[in-house]
Amino acid sequence: MKKILFLLLSTFSFFNVFSQENPIKWKASYTSISATEGEIIVVADIDKGWHTYSQQPNNAVPIPTFFSYKGSKDYELIGSTEENNAHEEFDAALGEKLLVFVDKAEFKQKVRLNTKKAHTIFLKIEYICCDNKMCLPPTTIDLSVKVQ
Repeated sequence: MKKILFLLLSTFSFFNVFSQENPIKWKASYTSISATEGEIIVVADIDKGWHTYSQQPNNAVPIPTFFSYKGSKDYELIGSTEENNAHEEFDAALGEKLLVFVDKAEFKQKVRLNTKKAHTIFLKIEYICCDNKMCLPPTTIDLSVKVQ
């Protein structure tokens, strides 16, 4: 029932904010750890009053933050994407305590390089952002990082 109510409210809110700029700005970078390993660092700068959700699954969160990486023979993922700075907070839009990010979120993904040649790693992030009254429609963005 909560999910149906949430979706209805989000749909109505969507029409009110359709032209609004996205309150979360994402950027990705690559840091070398060794000759064969590195780390993709993704940072989300979140506008004041807005938040996004942790990757941790929760029945109340319609869209936890989700990372997917385009497969390539040039690299392989080591483990899963880790997150920093999530904290538990009461979410008025969903009426529950949830793990959220406010102001800034940071995610890290370790990779093993299978080549010494320069290449690009492509990734997608699926997320939803909310304030204390509404949530914007789910968003998927494409990012990339150059590995040299």
